[in-house]
Amino acid sequence: MRIYERPDFGGQMMEFMDDCPSVYDHFRYRDIHSCHVMDGYWIFYEHPNYRGRQYFMRLSEYRRYSDWGGYNATVSINLQIKFWGLIPAVSQLADCTEITQGLVHAQDRPSRLMFLPSQIIFYEDRNFQGRHYECSSDCADLSPYFSRCNSIRVDSDWWVLYEKPNYMGYQYVLTRGEYPDYQRWRGFNDCVRSCRSFPWYRGGSYRMRIYERPDFGGQMMEFMDDCPSVYDRFRYRDIHSCHVMDGYWTFYEHPNYRGRQYFMRPGEYRRYSDWGGYSSTIGSFRRMRDF
Repeated sequence: MRIYERPDFGGQMMEFMDDCPSVYDHFRYRDIHSCHVMDGYWIFYEHPNYRGRQYFMRLSEYRRYSDWGGYNATVSINLQIKFWGLIPAVSQLADCTEITQGLVHAQDRPSRLMFLPSQIIFYEDRNFQGRHYECSSDCADLSPYFSRCNSIRVDSDWWVLYEKPNYMGYQYVLTRGEYPDYQRWRGFNDCVRSCRSFPWYRGGSYRMRIYERPDFGGQMMEFMDDCPSVYDRFRYRDIHSCHVMDGYWTFYEHPNYRGRQYFMRPGEYRRYSDWGGYSSTIGSFRRMRDF
């Protein structure tokens, strides 16, 4: 894994291949603004000696701390996770205090960690027929594996699908379940060219602030539940910036959860382009739950 002093892999860089009980002692900086995980699974901790908020890091490029769900850039520990296979059963696991985001954490600092890997299966034809491809991690270009996508099975976790490679174009947010045709995930066509997975959000609270103007300016309103009509609640049809404090959310272009979708994870969005929007028009939004 490589960590960087600045966003977009800028500034000082240091590569790690083992555990680090204190980032500052090794890196001489207390903040990590971007990170590239090349091998293995890791956990970031907010404080030294494996304490504070935890962030699960899978193989991927993280251009800014919000990409791993961070509230700020302060990271003081990274712990490598070794793969131990599927979780057999909770009753068979000893000394477990928390099961969250597919990870089983043992007492204090874990000596053994396990996770249930996410999986999605893409089918070229409807009703799970034709050529298919099984995917278990983020993929920036799916075009080598299938030419069209007309049905999908999601076995675990949340998945965000994109119409174009490199996580561009229409977004579709899918939860666990079966989708026998692309209308079931509210697709505009049968093109799926990239995808990202996100572990289940196990927290109990959802909180988000929306703003009338860019850079958190103008009128602000805080939400903790679903909103089928932004205009009815906010009195504006446009959202120009947003701060997601807790939980995953989905923005929709039109009221009643219709139109383009935008996946919103915890982070600061200073302008609508930060969430991949083509305009500031948002008609509704809801919490990402098992709906």
